Amino acid sequence: MLADVSIRFVNIGVEIENLGKNISIFGFEVAYYGIIIAIGMMLALCLVFREAKRTGQNVDDYYDLAIVVIICGVIGARLYYVIFQWNEYKNNLISIFYIRNGGLAIYGGVIAGVLSCYVFSKMKKLSFPQMLDTGVLGLLVGQIIGRWGNFFNREAFGGYTNNLLAMQIKLDEVGGVISQSVRNHIKVVDGIQYIQVHPTFLYESIWNLLVLAVIMLYRKNKKFHGEIICIYMVLYGIGRFMIEGLRTDQLKIPVLNVAVSQVVSAIIVAAGIIIIVYNRMKNIQNSEQVQ
Repeated sequence: MLADVSIRFVNIGVEIENLGKNISIFGFEVAYYGIIIAIGMMLALCLVFREAKRTGQNVDDYYDLAIVVIICGVIGARLYYVIFQWNEYKNNLISIFYIRNGGLAIYGGVIAGVLSCYVFSKMKKLSFPQMLDTGVLGLLVGQIIGRWGNFFNREAFGGYTNNLLAMQIKLDEVGGVISQSVRNHIKVVDGIQYIQVHPTFLYESIWNLLVLAVIMLYRKNKKFHGEIICIYMVLYGIGRFMIEGLRTDQLKIPVLNVAVSQVVSAIIVAAGIIIIVYNRMKNIQNSEQVQ
């Protein structure tokens, strides 16, 4: 009997058989997507609490902040996605709440998380930039792990490719949008149809791991509070801009027909560079005045 291969990385010889999207726990179907997101959140919090302790901050403040940011982040991620995919939800509003099926946009979560962190820091009279520098470590961990939720959902992939990491997905299991260029390259293996695409979820997970490594190595040498979040903005924004160009399920600005994430990425890269340059110059001026 032929193996039921769900996903194959055809050029490196890796095949994954019978990969489901859900697991049954006491008769209740739980999506792997949700489990992955939950694991990402827990590991992210562990790193944030450790960093807060290392830098002499009150860890209890971050326990409180975590509750606020997680709730607001999930709501923001969902709203961002729904707004730019409104046609998919306008005739079935209840489906807006079906987040187990996917449909969370990371930029929406980040924006909501940052805004909630700002309000929290003001209420607690804490340093907003320092809290961002601490929290961004957890954000990266969440992004690195969370992207694998897209893997289980068979979504967030790119166009056709035959590069080293080319990924084949069973056509009847695809959860994302299939472009015509991908349909033009459907592969048939043992009588089963597969699409062959860029595993953009994997690209972004690897890129974020590299960004985290850079930040972990540099963070003890930062020149001002807020520099770490700015480095994240620049590095993540560059990677996301490039990877987003490969995806076939982009959220787009209707009038301009431009990928929303690429526009946001360009803005945060520019903002990150400007803030770093401004504060570096300010520090140099202050040093010269002291001398």
